[in-house]
This record gives sequence, C-alpha cells and structure tokens, in this order.
Amino acid sequence: MRTAWIFLVLAAAAEALYGIAVFHSRGFKLLWPTLGALVAGLITTILLGLAMRQMPVGLAFAIWSGLATLGTVAYGIIALGETASFVRLALVVVVLAGIVGLKITSTH
Repeated sequence: MRTAWIFLVLAAAAEALYGIAVFHSRGFKLLWPTLGALVAGLITTILLGLAMRQMPVGLAFAIWSGLATLGTVAYGIIALGETASFVRLALVVVVLAGIVGLKITSTH
C-alpha cells in the first residue's frame, strides 16, 4: 500500500507540471512546453492508474487533484507573482486540511 501512496504523490507532481507546462505553452503554440505537457500528462496518467490499483477511486482522485492544485497554486504565487492574499492562502490551507483528513481517515 505504501507504494500506492508514492505513486499518488508522484502523479500529483506530474499533474502540477502538466498544468504549468500547458500554461507556458500559450495554447499549445510553443513546442517545448507543449511536449512537456504531453509527457507530464502521460506520466500522471500512468502513475495515477498504478496508485488506483490499490486505492479507492474517490480517495486517490481527491488527493491527486488536491495535491496538484496546491502545486500549481504555489508555482503561480512563487514563480509568476500571483496574488497571495490572506483569503487565498486560507483557502489553500482548507484544501491541505482536506487532503490530510482524507489520508488520516483512510484505511488504505
């Protein structure tokens, strides 16, 4: 089961990279970010599928999407200078709390 969690975290990281690469591809007009998005999308799909071999779909998908969301929000704030208002950061904490809560209450 530990392997499934490792696959899930890596899939979330790949999903965050996918979103970031899609953003930088400017609508798939730039070659390298577009290729990066395709590779990251394939990797996230494979890793999420491997994690779901041992995890319930609802748990895996919720944690995967939440972690990917946190990664892309952090990138936006740190690298792109997006707003880091109190409300926005508080909502990020809510997402994180949900992820931790799902992990703690999971039997997997």
